[in-house]
Amino acid sequence: MSAENNNDSRPKQNRSRKEPAKSRPAQQPRPEKPGLRTRQAAAKILAAVVDRKTSLDGMLDHEHGNPAYRELSEADRALVRAILNSALRHLPRIQAAIGSMLQTPLPEGARALDHVLAVAAAQILYLDVPDHSAVDLAVEQAQGDPRNRRFANLVNAVLRRLSREKDAILENLRAVPAMPDWFFDRLVERYGREHADLIAEAQLTPAAIDLTVKSDPDGWAERLGGTVLPTGSVRLAEFSGSIPSLAGFSDGEWWVQDAAASIPARLFGSLAGKSVVDLCAAPGGKTAQLILAGAEVTALDQSSSRLRRLKGNLERLGLEAQTRETNMADFRPDELFDAALLDAPCSSTGTTRRHPDVLWTKGPEDIEKLALLQERLLRHALTVVKPGGIVVFSNCSLDPREGEEVVARVVEAGEDYERVPVLAKDWQGLEDAITPLGEVRTTPSMFPLDPPFAGGLDGFYAAVIRRK
Repeated sequence: MSAENNNDSRPKQNRSRKEPAKSRPAQQPRPEKPGLRTRQAAAKILAAVVDRKTSLDGMLDHEHGNPAYRELSEADRALVRAILNSALRHLPRIQAAIGSMLQTPLPEGARALDHVLAVAAAQILYLDVPDHSAVDLAVEQAQGDPRNRRFANLVNAVLRRLSREKDAILENLRAVPAMPDWFFDRLVERYGREHADLIAEAQLTPAAIDLTVKSDPDGWAERLGGTVLPTGSVRLAEFSGSIPSLAGFSDGEWWVQDAAASIPARLFGSLAGKSVVDLCAAPGGKTAQLILAGAEVTALDQSSSRLRRLKGNLERLGLEAQTRETNMADFRPDELFDAALLDAPCSSTGTTRRHPDVLWTKGPEDIEKLALLQERLLRHALTVVKPGGIVVFSNCSLDPREGEEVVARVVEAGEDYERVPVLAKDWQGLEDAITPLGEVRTTPSMFPLDPPFAGGLDGFYAAVIRRK
């Protein structure tokens, strides 16, 4: 029916006039739950590490790190670090635990939800955080994210069950290697299943603090309440406070350096009066060792900021070296050196006790590329020493592709170079670290995890090569 034939006798309203809308009380935003931003920051950073292969150290930098992290208080930042370290160390087990709670896997597009669940599960299974708080804040995260809102009830159900069955779940998870499959398989291939299991378990223990001292390790161990290790390092017992507050720091009597990292510089023996080049020198711990061994040291690094850090560290220690800002691959010295140290760039898979993100930011393709780079750098390093000169090659990788195989290709390619075997008798307490070929291979499980050496040590490889 058209409007002209409408017989409705009601007076027509003036359609140009609008009745005033009824006022509604303004809806007050719900107050934010304490701790929510902390968990949101942890989930964002976990996503950046696992999905985008971003360095955890960079994300947690106080000046240039993740904005969500930087805006937190120092106490909340500490909690974020604790959550992330636990989540990354135990991630395969966390993923297995969550998977056992689900009837069907989460959809491919639910990666953000994966990280929310992982952050909550890390708190429930491995941290001293009230379970109800971890569950409640995870549900709140899901409800506040349009991508995850429909899964809020699932988050609640999964995490509550995880909390109820925590003890049984943790027991079952002991059979799950706490490493990505790709890397654990490489460990099994190189070390055998039993040793691989020990390495995987050892990297769950946070690294102890080791000091390299200028002199008198026994005296400093007694003064600082530490233990002298077979490397000569002093391992500190747990303590509260800051490293600079300890006796001897301001006087430059020692520096922090993992026990395994102190081994390569000790392989030269006496260096009194010899010229030595440290080809990848920053931050300077090994440079300092070479100076203390009596060498005239030239320290190279291609990064100006890292070189400044090296100079600052040497200044605190009261030590001096010539420094050069250059890529070592381009270094052509006017005079050849008596010896060279090449602590080569690597995947750092031996440092997971202190850098648990490494196994999530690196992959097999990275190791292959780094191995090729290391071989090229080692061949160049052997050109900067005199005939009869020594090169110590080292890195903090557990993968033989970056260690044993690199040296084998260089030494066995011709008659120009030869291994100088390291003798087990010279390394009492570390005999198991000396290979049949006389190379050094440490793993995180090599020291007991109980006192007096509690804490293991980094995975490291080192070999001594002589230019004929």
